[in-house]
Amino acid sequence: KDMGFTMDINTPKKIGESMTKLVKASETDDNLKMLLPLAIRTMSKAEYSSHNIGHYGLAFEFYSHFTSPIRRYSDVLAHRILEKNLGEVPYYVNQEDLEESCKHISKQERRAMDAERESTKYKQTEYLSKRVGQLFEGVVSGMMDRGIFVEIKENKCEGMISFGSLDEAFDLASNRLTSTGRRSGKVYKMGDTVYVKLLATDLQKRQIEMIFVSKEDFLEEN
Repeated sequence: KDMGFTMDINTPKKIGESMTKLVKASETDDNLKMLLPLAIRTMSKAEYSSHNIGHYGLAFEFYSHFTSPIRRYSDVLAHRILEKNLGEVPYYVNQEDLEESCKHISKQERRAMDAERESTKYKQTEYLSKRVGQLFEGVVSGMMDRGIFVEIKENKCEGMISFGSLDEAFDLASNRLTSTGRRSGKVYKMGDTVYVKLLATDLQKRQIEMIFVSKEDFLEEN
């Protein structure tokens, strides 16, 4: 709402419709585009289960995981059960054993997602390590207690500007969408275009450190 878009959260169906509208609106509004990853993070992570829990996103009351040709192990489990039921005699699976398999697959999928995220950050840090000292145009992509995240427009790499590097104290809004300078009243908000200098990279910690610079400094260098 603070970014100019209102979600209807009265029913699951309305939430789904609002998400669809947000995606469409983000195609022409860069500020709303920054909300998409935040919207995804608010959703609970999908988990495999031997119980029929439907599919929230698709609004299906009944749903079975079955994807081709990706062939994840969850797909293979479903394929094997279906294949054994092609004959005249019904084949039943021990639900406790199947549930254990589902829990294991869910755990491994989360580990794979974490590994993907970490490897992406590693390669971003490695790439920028050769460009320390350069100035970039970026967009405010997130905020936390320690500072402001900025995504470089040129290459989509994300770094952080610590509040400690700024020349005044900043108050972070409870919704983590804006930060306001206590003395100057300067406001940084999600989606703002900003200009930054790459200060340092730490490959071991996968950290990218930046500071704000003026638009004039950026244009002069570029």
